[in-house]
Amino acid sequence: MANLFLRPLTRCVLAVAIGLSGSAATDVAFSAPDQENVPAAVLSQATPSIVDIAVGDDNFETLVAALKAAGLVETLAGTGPFTVFAPTDAAFANLPDGVVVFLVKPENKDLLTEILKYHVVAGEVTSGELSTGEVETLNGEVAVTVDGDSVEVGEASVIKADVDASNGVIHVIDEVLVPPATATKLTTRLRAAQN
Repeated sequence: MANLFLRPLTRCVLAVAIGLSGSAATDVAFSAPDQENVPAAVLSQATPSIVDIAVGDDNFETLVAALKAAGLVETLAGTGPFTVFAPTDAAFANLPDGVVVFLVKPENKDLLTEILKYHVVAGEVTSGELSTGEVETLNGEVAVTVDGDSVEVGEASVIKADVDASNGVIHVIDEVLVPPATATKLTTRLRAAQN
């Protein structure tokens, strides 16, 4: 089980810093001339935030629950900008049985936070700006490989790129990224819990 979470990381993955705004997106209808009189805070809500997008998409229910358990919703609701590599529910389901339930327990909040921060990069990085190499996340470097239209972050593939948000950009990925050091700690805790 020691290698269960450790996948070869020969490249460093793009780090995503999450800044979420807790308020729901507001539909504002106005004509172009009136925009000059609308406060910037209101205009920014015309496009939903990273958190708003995740909450409004059925494919991110596990991610939203994990963000809540880790206490990162307010952080990701900030002004940003942030780049988030967002794992789908199917990506979380690829983890070994029981791991997600284990991670959302209060006593494992530190591990969950480390994993989620590994999916966030400070600043907005679109797919066109990604290149092969290492990217600094909020929890260390992760490898990015770009080959034509294909983009991999660690061992995950970007399955939908450039989802625009008011406070950054989301790239949807098909695997959960687990930093090697966190994987080791997680394996140790899981073993201890089984004894």
